[in-house]
Amino acid sequence: MSIRTIDDFLAGSGQRDATQEPFELENPHLLEVRLRGVAWAKAGSMVAYTGGVKFRREGVLEQGLGNLLKKTVSGEGAQLMKMEGQGRVWLADGGKKVNLLRLQGESLFVNGNDVLAFEDGIENRITLMRKVAGMLAGGLFNIRLSGHGLIAIGSHYEPLTLKVSPRRPVYTDPNATVAWSGGLAPDFVTDITLGSLIGRTSGESLQMKFEGEGWVVVQPCEEGGATRAGR
Repeated sequence: MSIRTIDDFLAGSGQRDATQEPFELENPHLLEVRLRGVAWAKAGSMVAYTGGVKFRREGVLEQGLGNLLKKTVSGEGAQLMKMEGQGRVWLADGGKKVNLLRLQGESLFVNGNDVLAFEDGIENRITLMRKVAGMLAGGLFNIRLSGHGLIAIGSHYEPLTLKVSPRRPVYTDPNATVAWSGGLAPDFVTDITLGSLIGRTSGESLQMKFEGEGWVVVQPCEEGGATRAGR
């Protein structure tokens, strides 16, 4: 067991400014947002802030009634909060690993549970996978992010990116699927035999099928089955 003095602990865990970017990782599980205006974050993800910052959940005037209704029925995972003002905000999501990305005109879909934050210039749209409504607790609602700017997505442990090609479709567990490229439109397939072998009524027996050109990101832990913080 390693024992440190208070001074050593403070020096090792203190805030650091390595860049001047609006988003910066304080450590693999904690995101700092340098707020100069507006940014968006997962509702309930704020752990600390300084300065004059106001927080409020996304309303009808922000994204339109249809998008708001989807957020209302999709649960906490797909709800966003608006951060407005001048200051610094620290965000985390149950100890998940924070993956910081810069969009340069691209688009991607992210599981609604895994979106942590994005800059105000990023366009966001909730998408509903109607085919599995009532069949699956996770992976039902996703957020399409597009444009230019920084985004932060969470994953349980270290994620894996798999290439998708016309001759090589990729099948994933919906609860382990974090994100995929904007040009892909996944379908859902069932494997009754696999479900019977495992003794489950959902999960591996219900799979997402990705075909075309692009990529899909998975995590080594199912979203609904995570019982401890991701690393």
